Amino acid sequence: MQRMLSLVRKCVAEYKMIENGDIIAVGVSGGKDSVMLLVALAELRRFYPKSFEIKAITVDSDPGKSDFSPIREICEKYNVEYSVVESNIFDIIFNIRKEENPCALCAKMRRGVLHDELLRLGCNKIALGHNFNDAVETFVMSQIFEGRISCFSPVTHLDRKGIWQIRPLLYADERIIRGTVRRLNLPVVKNLCPAAGNTKRQEIKEFVAQMNSKYPGYSVKIFNSMQRLPLKGWEVLEHDPRRVKKEKTQTND
Repeated sequence: MQRMLSLVRKCVAEYKMIENGDIIAVGVSGGKDSVMLLVALAELRRFYPKSFEIKAITVDSDPGKSDFSPIREICEKYNVEYSVVESNIFDIIFNIRKEENPCALCAKMRRGVLHDELLRLGCNKIALGHNFNDAVETFVMSQIFEGRISCFSPVTHLDRKGIWQIRPLLYADERIIRGTVRRLNLPVVKNLCPAAGNTKRQEIKEFVAQMNSKYPGYSVKIFNSMQRLPLKGWEVLEHDPRRVKKEKTQTND
C-alpha cells in the first residue's frame, strides 16, 4: 500500500489535483481501479498537506443484479459517506435502443447521473479510476481509430457543470493496482455488462501488451511522450526530479 500511496500522492501533487477544502466524489463502479482509488484517497486524507473530504458514489445501471454491500462496508471502515444511485441505463442501452456499440453512450449516461449526484452532495470534484494503462491505451486508440494525437487529461474542468474531474491513479500500473487490491483483500464487484471484454478497447489492450512484450518499455515511452510533448493538459505543473526514477521503475513493480 505504501507504493500505491506514493504514486497517488505524486500524481496528485504534480498536477495540483487537490486543494484545501475540496469535497471530492469518488466514482466507485466496484471494479479494482475504483475500489483502489477509494481506499487510496481515504488513506491520503490522513497525511496530505491539504485538507479535503471524500464521498463515494456508485451508479447502479441495472438495479437488483449487483451486490454493493461490500463497498458500503469499506466506506464505513474508512468513514466515507456512500451513495448508490439506481438508474435504468442498462435497460435503455441493451433492451430499448439495442446498441451494437454501447460503451460510449453508457459512459455518457453514467457520467450524467454521477455528476447530478455529486452536485447534490455538495462536491466540487470527481475522482475517476483511470490508471496508467488506460491512458496509454486511450492515446493509442485515438491514433488508430481517429487519426489524431489525443487522450483524456489528468485534470479537466467541466464548465457546464462547474466541477473538476481528477484522475489520481494515472501513475499506477494495472499490475500494481491488482496486486495491492489482492494483498489488502479489497472487495471487487463483478462487471455484469454483456459487452465486457468484447470491445475495441480490449483489442487495443491486447495490442499494447504485445508491443510491450516485443519492445520492453513501450507503454512507459508512450506515457512519457504524452508528458514531454506535452499533450494538452498533460504538462506537469510541479516537476519532481524523482520522476525520472519513477518512470524507470513504474512497470517493473
